[in-house]
Amino acid sequence: MLEPMPNASTSPAIMISGLTKRFGSFTSVDDLTVDIPTGGVVGLLGPNGAGKSTTIRMLLGLIRPTTGSATVLGHPITNPEAFLPRVGALIEAPTMYPKLSAERNLRSLARLAGVSDGRVAEVLHIVGLTGREQDPFGDYSLGMKQRLGIAAALLRDPELLILDEPTNGLDPAGIVEIRDLLIDLGRQGRTVLVSSHLLAEIQAACDRLVIIQRGRLIFEGPIGQLLTHANDAIYLAPERTADLRRLGDTLTAAGVTSAPAGDRLVVTSDHEPADLNRIAAGDGVVLRELHREREDLEDVFLRLTNT
Repeated sequence: MLEPMPNASTSPAIMISGLTKRFGSFTSVDDLTVDIPTGGVVGLLGPNGAGKSTTIRMLLGLIRPTTGSATVLGHPITNPEAFLPRVGALIEAPTMYPKLSAERNLRSLARLAGVSDGRVAEVLHIVGLTGREQDPFGDYSLGMKQRLGIAAALLRDPELLILDEPTNGLDPAGIVEIRDLLIDLGRQGRTVLVSSHLLAEIQAACDRLVIIQRGRLIFEGPIGQLLTHANDAIYLAPERTADLRRLGDTLTAAGVTSAPAGDRLVVTSDHEPADLNRIAAGDGVVLRELHREREDLEDVFLRLTNT
């Protein structure tokens, strides 16, 4: 069973202020300001090309920002040596020796990181590869390779884990495996920042979301808060198209605001379909259509990012 990390800090794990990165005339990250709290799983979401990977690379000190600043675990990103020993990262698909076993690959990485061989067995257990550790890396499925890459990122027992598109290219079973692993890691008290361009892939694992579009922040907060941006509409259509205006007048008289939408009316205020049906029937209008359309999280995400 995974144990919680001791002495978890209550200050933000990551603080970003006005972070900007330009490549010539192209702005990849544009004045991004956001804090990532300590503990739990935070999804960094946005369409392809939104600036997610560039943001992650700046946080890890791999590229320098054009302007702005950020801190990771209390240290500025201009001094990555101060925080990188406490950070694990999987930025691209893991690259290891295909003919070596998973265990031997991890032992090689452990020696480079100054970590004992005993930690190798621990991380293999954490990611669910115990029993397959002697299999060659080249024989692993894509999902197993991703899990082994996460195991490598966990070798130093990091406080912060940063994963860039860890479910990219996985089949549904592999996505579920990675999702469950992220949930377990977050429950330990670690901070897990995971990027993706698909909300449905990681929404079950995340406590909070950071959504960016064209390098700019468009949402930050708990997943439930994102639903406050959801559209909730009821569509009504009379059996006779000639009754459309009459239906609108009837609704208005009952205190219900509606708007035409082709040969239907749309009601966006807080009403129940059954109540609207009674109002129409009370004036002798028979409805051929009456249904409610509510956006789910993915609908809201796609609308906010204009994809």
